[in-house]
Formats: sequence, C-alpha cells, structure tokens
Amino acid sequence: MNRLVRSFVVTMSAILVLALASCSAGGGKVTLTVWDTGLLGKTLEDGKPDMAKSFLDQAAADFTKENPNIEVKVVQQGGDITANNAQFQAASIAKTGPDLRVQYPGGGVLSYGSFFVDLNGKLDATTIESMTGWNTVREGYKPDGKLWAMPYGAGLYFTVFENRAMVSAAGLDPDKFPTTWEEMLANGKTIKAKTGKNGFFVADLEGYVGAWVVGGLLGGELGETVSTDMFNGTTAVNDAAMVKVYKAWADFGASGLTNPDGGTLTNGESTAGFVQEKGAYYIVGSWENGNMQDKFGPTKVSTFFLPMLAGAKNPTAVAGGPQVAVSITNYSKHQDEALLFLKYLARPEVQDKYVALNQTESSNHIKGDPALLTNSFLRTQAEQLKAMKPVVYPFDNVMPQPVIDLFYKMNAAVFLGKVTPQEAADQLEAANKAEIANRK
Repeated sequence: MNRLVRSFVVTMSAILVLALASCSAGGGKVTLTVWDTGLLGKTLEDGKPDMAKSFLDQAAADFTKENPNIEVKVVQQGGDITANNAQFQAASIAKTGPDLRVQYPGGGVLSYGSFFVDLNGKLDATTIESMTGWNTVREGYKPDGKLWAMPYGAGLYFTVFENRAMVSAAGLDPDKFPTTWEEMLANGKTIKAKTGKNGFFVADLEGYVGAWVVGGLLGGELGETVSTDMFNGTTAVNDAAMVKVYKAWADFGASGLTNPDGGTLTNGESTAGFVQEKGAYYIVGSWENGNMQDKFGPTKVSTFFLPMLAGAKNPTAVAGGPQVAVSITNYSKHQDEALLFLKYLARPEVQDKYVALNQTESSNHIKGDPALLTNSFLRTQAEQLKAMKPVVYPFDNVMPQPVIDLFYKMNAAVFLGKVTPQEAADQLEAANKAEIANRK
C-alpha cells in the first residue's frame, strides 16, 4: 500500500471513528413504546392523550425533559381486558410488542412472564425495600421468584357507593351502612318498594361486577389466602364456598333489584348510570373516587366496603390490593432505556404526582406523602380500612389469565341465569387444573 493510499485509509478510518463516537455520544433519539390500558394514562374522547389528567403522559414528558435522547410514546390499548391480553400475547410472540407494558398485577403479569425481563438484580435493593406489593408480581407468588414487574400504587379496594338522597327517600338512614350482603339487599328491596327505583345500578356485560362481588365474598368465606390457595390447587376452585358465593351472585341477578339491562350494559356505562340516579347503590371499587367527587361530592354520596355474607368466617374481610404493574419486555431493543424509565417512575416524588393527580390510592413508597390524599372518599376509605381484616387479594388478580378470562364469562352467565353456580365453579376448576398441569 503506497503512502497516499495509506494516508487516505487512515484519514477515512479516523473520520469513521469520530462519526461513530458522535452517534454514540449525541445519539439518535431512542423511542420507548409503552402499552397501557387506562391504568396510568387517560385519553380524551378523540383518543388523544389527556395531558391535564393523564399521569403516564405527564411522566413520559417530564422524563424526556431529563433525558432528551429518549422519547416515551404511550399507546392506549382500550378497556377490554381479555382483548388487550390477546393482543399483547400475539405481538409478543411476534416480538413486535411494546418496550414496557402497564397491566394488572397477579395473574395479569405472571401469565406473560415469559415475555418479561426478570427485574431481580436490575432494580437495586433500596428501591425494592422502599416499596410494597412485590409479592403480587413474582413468579408463582414465591418470595424468591422471578420479578416480572414493578407494582405501582398502594392498592384499590372493592367498595359500594350509595346515593344518600335515594336511601333517605326510602326511610333508611344513609349513615347506617349495611354490615352484611343480605342486609344491603334488604335495603335495596325497601328502596324498590317505597320509591319504585332500582336498589342497585349494575353494568355486568363483561362480568367485572361479578368478579368484584364473587372475589370479595369468597374472602369472607375462606380468608386471606383463598386466591393463592386456589391458584396452587390446595383449595379447589369448585369448593363449596365458591358455589355458595356464586349462588348469592345468581340470586342477586334474579332479584329484580337492579336495572333490568344490568347484564347487557358494558362497564363503560356504569358510572353514567349511577350519576343519572338509576340505582341507589353502585358496586365498584375505589378507582371511582375521582368520578364520585366530581359528580356528587361527599354530601350526596357515601362509601363503604363491600359487605360479606351473613355468617361469614371473616365478616370484616376486604378485597383489593395492588392494581397496577409495569413490566419491561425481554424482546425490547431498548431495555436499558426502559429500565431507566422504570426507575424514574419508582421515585417517591413521581409516585406522589400519581397520587395527587388520580386520588384513587395512596403511594406504595415508604416516603409517600399522605397529605396529598385530598379526595374525601379516599380519606374515608383509608380510615375505614383500619378496621377491616383480613385484606384479600382477589381471585381475578391472582389466577392465571385463561382462568381469569373464563371467570369473567362465568360471572356474566351466572348473573343472567344461563349457567348454574355449580356449573360455573366446575368449569373454573377444570380450567385451573389444566393451568396447574402446564406449570409442572
């Protein structure tokens, strides 16, 4: 190689090295895609991000300000849990899914663990020790299991909201909350008889209301570990207690105390129906605190936890717990950047922003600021929670996703009288046995 050619090669090599160094340092912008189902983000009616109310979109924007080379794109999948999971599974098999996914913890995470990064060793011990809820996102619910996600928020609980004026109109005391499921239904019967209005407003097309009721009442019957016991097969899903609870749900559906179209209305229509006073009681969860504050306020609506069946072994049981988890996909091409965003979300001050903006739950960080709980319903629930025990992590959080999907279908069918309580419990037992066999 002559001197001129060698000089040219050396020069070009130097230029290439500098160019690569420039790309590495100044970098092309990395785009992280996050799939959410309305758990941390919110959209306007036109589908665009609601920047004034959406925590996830605000957090993404603030993160990019700190990290100009990383853009976070939030994609809302929609509200149907089963469809969202099927979409995520298909995309993950094809490795075309998101970099991060926001989902329900428990079965909603564990069922897709093969697509997620194990965060053991990725998140430092200080971060893990400063937050609660890790047991809901570990493989097999084992203390040393693989860590498939980071839990977010202190948890939501199944509640009942009552329209005080409608209860009073029936001659009932709105400050005397029913202490059993049967007493609550008796109140509904009185409301129906004396006012002609529905005792309850229900929208159970997807089977979600049934999930809250069945999962809650099941805790009253079998206690704190009922869901994980069924997950592991130490308690059969078609245990007599499950059939008993499903019988109560079937009787409720046939009682005539709800709106006649309760089995055909979607969950998205539930808040509007209660706001329009189509029922005195609204069985839902503390995620509705914001809507109740905006639409009514504490003088018009009261809140209490879902009451258990009369004679329950655990009459003060309450069902709920962590409802949000964030995972990193193991096929993401930007796992380091995704981990950086996850660590950003874990900061106590960022979690406080979530609490302040949503007012549905407190922070699961030990440094969370309780003064940020300004929603009156949230404060009331926090006070009521002190007298409630045990806290039961519900069936549709814990079980494998295929069982959860079937659970929703059975809830809707039992409510409409299309499936008997025993048939529903037997089908769920068979599905869970198949999942247990698959894990072995």
